[in-house]
Amino acid sequence: MTSNIAFMGGVKSLKDVDVTGKRVLIRVDFNVPMDAHFNISDDRRIRAALPTINYCIDHNACSITLVTHLGRPKGEYEARYSLRHIQKRLERLLQKRVEFIEDFEASKEEIAACSLERVFLLENIRFHKGEKANDPEFARKLAGICDIYVNDAFGTSHRKHASTYGVAEYVGTSVAGFLMMREIEAFAKALENPIRPIALVVGGAKVSTKITLLGSVMPKIDKLIIGGAMSNTFLYALGYEMHASLFEAEFVETAREVLDAARRHGVKVYLPVDVVITDSVEKPVDVKVVPAQDVMEGFSAVDIGPATVKLFSEAIELSNTIIWNGPMGLYEVDRFAKGTYKLATAIADSYAYTIVGGGDTADAVERAGEQEHFSFISTGGGASLELLEGKVLPGFERLDRRA
Repeated sequence: MTSNIAFMGGVKSLKDVDVTGKRVLIRVDFNVPMDAHFNISDDRRIRAALPTINYCIDHNACSITLVTHLGRPKGEYEARYSLRHIQKRLERLLQKRVEFIEDFEASKEEIAACSLERVFLLENIRFHKGEKANDPEFARKLAGICDIYVNDAFGTSHRKHASTYGVAEYVGTSVAGFLMMREIEAFAKALENPIRPIALVVGGAKVSTKITLLGSVMPKIDKLIIGGAMSNTFLYALGYEMHASLFEAEFVETAREVLDAARRHGVKVYLPVDVVITDSVEKPVDVKVVPAQDVMEGFSAVDIGPATVKLFSEAIELSNTIIWNGPMGLYEVDRFAKGTYKLATAIADSYAYTIVGGGDTADAVERAGEQEHFSFISTGGGASLELLEGKVLPGFERLDRRA
């Protein structure tokens, strides 16, 4: 049986087609964080798309149209989500003029006029209600402005939207961009042909968001390291009183089932042995480290403690493949970030093949200053999670396949 990763790895890539003289529509993911003054604080996702865009420029595509979303507008124009805030940064990174298109339907003749290496940036695609609804008519209109469709938006490849899924049905040639292929190749190396032992490190707030993941990867891994608020649910399942800590009471039995499944598959599970607790997350006055079973009444566990960092680091040191999805605590608050940062350093210092599953984890790794020391950092949090769960991402489903 073909795995989801093998199936997705079998799609055609940009190098499999000739873009010379063709109108190319590239679905990119420029959903980048900005401050109140619209300054981009992290342009990794824009940089990640540059190889695909530059390849089309270098191979004389007659026009290149970039499609992306930004933020979560509700199907209508919102000034704060306009891609005009991104245009200048994109021009600087490409070292090329980028023409901004407010209404692609009104400008379709201009886009169709072949003028070598011309680059267009369409206004936020989610200003159109047809995008998230995957409206066939809207998808046809997008398809009408190109000869070749390239999906290079891994971060949104788990969505069945018009620009990530529907459009491919109406274009003669649909392929994956270089970022999409790099993502699949990285996860294939970790899951299809791994060097054992394999450690899966999971954190974040909720068990509920990772139930499918924990069930599907259990037969493939050797170690399961659980931190963050989701570990509180597992500790509660073991009989520890977590008091004011965030945990999911409705998933306590599920946590027990995960631990039972790990025992059946011979997977070694690592849980926190000590935690950092606080009397208040917003305005902490009393912060201390206690054994995991000794969380005090009225206190919340907000980070893993030093003994846990040492325990997790030893497990990581003896692993050859490490996949990390989810921080170890409230890393956004400096006072509660130490566990996550120290774990990032431990993984970075290992000799293992290391993958970070995008989202908050990627942000934490960058804040820890360790991004250059990981084998691969995914650009998609939700997409990488669904990929690890064993799903075929919709963004790959309708792309052309190699013979």
